[in-house]
Amino acid sequence: MRALALTFLAAATLMIAAPTEVLAQARSLDDLLRLVEQGRARDNREAQQREQRFQSAQAEQQRLLREARNRRAAEERRSEQLENTFDENELTIAEVTEQLNNRLGSLRELFGVLQQVSGDARGLFDNSLTNIEYPERSNFLTALAQKMGSSSELASIEEIERLWFELQREATELGKIKRLSNTTIINKDGQEESTTIVRVGGFNVVADGRYLAYSPETRSVSELQRQPEQGRFINSTSDLVEASGGLVRFGIDPTRGQILATLVDQPNLTERVQQGGLVGYVIIALGILGLLIALERLVVLGIAGSKVNAQLKSDTPNSNNALGRVLMAYHDNRTVDTETLELKLGEAILKETPALQRSLLFLKIISVVAPLMGLLGTVTGMIKTFQAITLFGTGDPKLMAGGISQALVTTVLGLTVAIPTVLLHTLVSGRSKRIVQILQEQSAGIVAEHSEKQH
Repeated sequence: MRALALTFLAAATLMIAAPTEVLAQARSLDDLLRLVEQGRARDNREAQQREQRFQSAQAEQQRLLREARNRRAAEERRSEQLENTFDENELTIAEVTEQLNNRLGSLRELFGVLQQVSGDARGLFDNSLTNIEYPERSNFLTALAQKMGSSSELASIEEIERLWFELQREATELGKIKRLSNTTIINKDGQEESTTIVRVGGFNVVADGRYLAYSPETRSVSELQRQPEQGRFINSTSDLVEASGGLVRFGIDPTRGQILATLVDQPNLTERVQQGGLVGYVIIALGILGLLIALERLVVLGIAGSKVNAQLKSDTPNSNNALGRVLMAYHDNRTVDTETLELKLGEAILKETPALQRSLLFLKIISVVAPLMGLLGTVTGMIKTFQAITLFGTGDPKLMAGGISQALVTTVLGLTVAIPTVLLHTLVSGRSKRIVQILQEQSAGIVAEHSEKQH
């Protein structure tokens, strides 16, 4: 009974733990018991195999551990040997360095000077115009400075002599005006071209009718994007390139490009006018109109004045001038009384006055409006300036330059137009008043003479 219970318990355990395939093979309790015995035997074999593999792995790990300890011990012994060797080498280096310093003596100071001179000369030569002809010396000076900076190499006599030669050649070339044929330059369009250039010492490089600039970064010669406006400077470059000897007048830049750059950056007349904006164009238009009116009045009044002067010398009235027409009004009214004659002559003078004073009022208005327009441009320019300050702050002055330029240029334009216009108005008005005064003098004389005749 107990055996049956154990069998049933084993079968239940097998049913719980056994997979579905085992249960499918068992058709009776005997089959199930047989399968349980077979599974137990298989599990025992697998456990034994795992135990054997673990023991084998444990032995291997013990072997690897012994090897690692042996290697560590060997490396520790090697480290001690290397430390000893390092200490010995440090002592040796200190002794050798002391011997080197003793043997070099004052030469060490010389090598320090060589290093400093090489570095300074390289910076000087790289920015010099002579580097157009001798670009290879920079590599030599760089290598020499590096060699003098190291403690393992010494400069040779040939290198020291070449350094001396390069310094002397630079001083010599800076005093020469030299023509360089077939030199590659970069024109305004960014294209390379081969031309003849002239190097004026270390100050300027020019071609026929062009100033050139040397770029130390790219070691290239390029044409200035904008040449000086003054023609005498451009003409002097052509004269210098074509000269074969003697003295040539040439505009040299002793600051090596700073004055030339300032001269080139100066805006020309067209750019100045453009800075004034719309207000500037209006002022210029008013100035041109006022000038035309003044010229027309000067011509007309000049002709009228010459005819009046000719009429003063003649006793016969002529209708081609104002005085002649006033005299004709007298001859037409000889028989009237003095008061009527005076009125007739006054009427004749009033008829002549508008033609003599035509457009003078408009000329005066222009002389007044022009500075007011300049003031308007000043205000609008300052408004633009403050808007730029509000948006971008005061960090970049170029953002405010446009408004300030407009303010100043319009003010200058307004005064430039107003001052000559006032002078022209005064001149024209004076001529007109002179002719009217002559008419009034002659009219008063005629009335006085007529009154004497009546009495």
